Amino acid sequence: MNANVDTFSSYENEVQALREALQNRLAQLLPESHEHDLVCEAMREGTLAPGKRIRPLLLMLAAQDLGCEPDKPGLLDLACAVEMIHAASLILDDIPSMDNALLRRGRPTIHRQFGENVAILAAVALLSRAFGVVATADGLSDTCKTRAVAELSSAAGLQGLVQGQFRDLSEGGSARSAEAILTTNTLKTGVLFDATLQMAAIAAGTTPEVRHSLRCFAQDLGQAFQLLDDLCDGLSGTGKDINKDSGKSTLVAMLGTQAVRQRLQEHLHSADEHLSSACAQGAATRRFMHTWFDKQLAMFN
Repeated sequence: MNANVDTFSSYENEVQALREALQNRLAQLLPESHEHDLVCEAMREGTLAPGKRIRPLLLMLAAQDLGCEPDKPGLLDLACAVEMIHAASLILDDIPSMDNALLRRGRPTIHRQFGENVAILAAVALLSRAFGVVATADGLSDTCKTRAVAELSSAAGLQGLVQGQFRDLSEGGSARSAEAILTTNTLKTGVLFDATLQMAAIAAGTTPEVRHSLRCFAQDLGQAFQLLDDLCDGLSGTGKDINKDSGKSTLVAMLGTQAVRQRLQEHLHSADEHLSSACAQGAATRRFMHTWFDKQLAMFN
């Protein structure tokens, strides 16, 4: 029993150390302006506000499971770039012409703090900064950086986050098939998880077969994550607006809570199998994934 407690404590300390390293590096990459630059302030607020850091942590832990040393040069910058892309997408998702959200991470959304014009400019600047961070990351080969930029570009662009948000805005209020909802979920969430894991694989120099298994893992993880997000829509204390999905066509609205929770568990089981295929010793990634989902699902018990 004590051994298990010690092991879990060691794991928690490892994840917390990674969070702190990410936060410190993000602050370095997004320095404060000495000229009261509102766009700069909005970029920092949107990125440095306390968050779950799921994607950058996943990148660091997956790279470790794939054989990278935790302090491999350039790995931390890849993780920070992913978080910048994610932060930019949240800023844009929240603006009045999109989801018109009031809260994000327990704080007023960026457009409420700085104005919609500044929020849009901050998101664009974060996207640009993210690609620059990858392109200039120390310790990575030019080929590695080029492939990483290509993965991020695909995830953030027309066939990724942009398409997912457009479909959600244009189709979310109408009746949709389950397949259409799953496709939107993949574009909104799965593609950035995919890019995150592909960048870990690129840094580790894995085989095409491993990268394919990681793509399948990311797809299941993205679906599970979006289903959990839909389940949490009516809960308070999440740091976001409640009942934002009211009137939208989601799987929760279509199938009910219990069926969606069952689907979520099926996706997690499938994700486990794909992760085992990619890296049989993927203990850090698997533990992180299950610990996080178990904690979130405990809110429903």
